[in-house]
Amino acid sequence: MVDPHLVEMVEQRSVRMRLRRNLTVQVLVAISLGILLGAIAPGIGKAMKPVGDTFINLVKMVIAPIIFVTIVSGVANMQDVKKVGRVGGKALLYFEVVSTLALAIGLIVVNITKPGAGIDVSRATGDISRYTSGGAQLGFVDILTHVVPSSIIGAFANGDILQIVFFSLMFGIALLAVGEAGKPILSGIDKVAVVFFRLTAMIMRVAPIGAFGAMAYTIGAFGLKTLIPLGRLMADVYLTMAIFIFVVLNLIARIYGFSLLKLLRYIKDEILIVLGTSSSEAALPRMLAKMERFGCDRSVVGLVIPAGYSFNLDGTSIYLSMAAIFIAQAYGVNLSVPQQLSLLAVLMVTSKGAAGVTGSGFIVLAGTLAATKVVPVEGMALLLGVDRFMSEARAITNLIGNAVATVVVAKSENAFNEMKERTALEPAAAAASF
Repeated sequence: MVDPHLVEMVEQRSVRMRLRRNLTVQVLVAISLGILLGAIAPGIGKAMKPVGDTFINLVKMVIAPIIFVTIVSGVANMQDVKKVGRVGGKALLYFEVVSTLALAIGLIVVNITKPGAGIDVSRATGDISRYTSGGAQLGFVDILTHVVPSSIIGAFANGDILQIVFFSLMFGIALLAVGEAGKPILSGIDKVAVVFFRLTAMIMRVAPIGAFGAMAYTIGAFGLKTLIPLGRLMADVYLTMAIFIFVVLNLIARIYGFSLLKLLRYIKDEILIVLGTSSSEAALPRMLAKMERFGCDRSVVGLVIPAGYSFNLDGTSIYLSMAAIFIAQAYGVNLSVPQQLSLLAVLMVTSKGAAGVTGSGFIVLAGTLAATKVVPVEGMALLLGVDRFMSEARAITNLIGNAVATVVVAKSENAFNEMKERTALEPAAAAASF
């Protein structure tokens, strides 16, 4: 007869081993240790910056080829150029409607809560020159002309997501158009995709180390004490993004017949990676694979996820509208309703230029304030100390928004496999993913 105590010991050991191997647990522990190190020893915390940067670079290394093989494979397997246009059109329409809604919600909340009222503008002493110089270049025509790369190699070398998406889309359509002659190439691309996703799985094994380094640097460089003066703004931004996710996106999910909470549980590892690194790009390769495993057709995933990183930045949209009005409130600039609607219109354009640019939130905000010429651009210095702490919320909201968008477009195209969804949501399958 088997000793029940021995069985219990084996089961407990098995649970402990699963916990140690669980990416969610590992990243949570790493983030906690990073916060602790940054708070106790800020100097050492700041020295951890190369650790976080190296992990981000590892992920960025595979983003361009993964986007290319995913889009090309998805488009070439559609067998219908009209479907490519239809999926892309639905995605862009969804992006515009939802991101505009995010901008509007940000404006409404910041007008109600007024976090900028009573702020001491003498705190606006940081150097914002590198943001304003970039922001001055942002314009509607610039964004449109930037989509088409002057060099394919340059687009891949610079990791410009929007240009890579454009080239990949054109290449996929061309491959579809040549018919049988393109089948060997498509087969080769599909095999290369398997290799790159395996490489991504290898990289993700060091995600906890990257999250530790990035969080230690953030706390060590900026310090928790920097949150106090602008705590109200941070609280309002986090509250608004929570409202957007659990009210707006939840309502959209209900309309299209899926559970937002189940989706969030499914992508919890990616959310934690983004939380630790403050970069939604850090989870991009995994999201492409996981959304397909969740039940979305590869052709939809390949178009919606990469394009969403350029056109569906819901978190960034909320931040931009709230930050602009916050600065106006701090400087006592009373914007009328027409002026705020004008600001909303400008943000609808400039927010589309926020993808793949370091400090993109600040650069886009600079371009917006420069275009409106009503809110003082120098007021952006007020946000320097807390921007890094708000970037996590922006990146997580962007990630969740793109996950929801992918499911919505897939369901609208009847390109969603509910059997895959049920399998993906099983505890064993979720634990084994990647």
